[in-house]
Amino acid sequence: MDSSVPPRRRDRHGRGMRGPVAPPQVPLSATRADTFRDLVQDSVERLERRWPQLAEVDFHVLEVPASPDESVPLGTSLPAGRDRPARIVVYRRPVELRAKSRDERALLVHEVVVEQVADLLGLAPESVDPRYGQD
Repeated sequence: MDSSVPPRRRDRHGRGMRGPVAPPQVPLSATRADTFRDLVQDSVERLERRWPQLAEVDFHVLEVPASPDESVPLGTSLPAGRDRPARIVVYRRPVELRAKSRDERALLVHEVVVEQVADLLGLAPESVDPRYGQD
């Protein structure tokens, strides 16, 4: 076979390579993990307006807890250590499994973030966000 023959650029049906379904800037191309991370970020930004000290807290999203107990947590908070800032973790898969719709998921994410912030600050969730539990 001659090595000077260029590679085929179309498949055998003549349609060629298919491109992405949507351009990257369109929400359709956002993954579920990206969308979930955006929900957490929206909740954090909403709370930071009232609690500026949250700017020093690291917020993370993990798929599942490292070692699930009998009950699977939706989130956890870790106080600051000597060499690391305080951390709040929201677990994506447990939250997604408990929410039936997109709106319910957004509400549950916000409740989890509020509960973890309240735990970290030693306050009641209602004092962290007055609308907690009302939606």
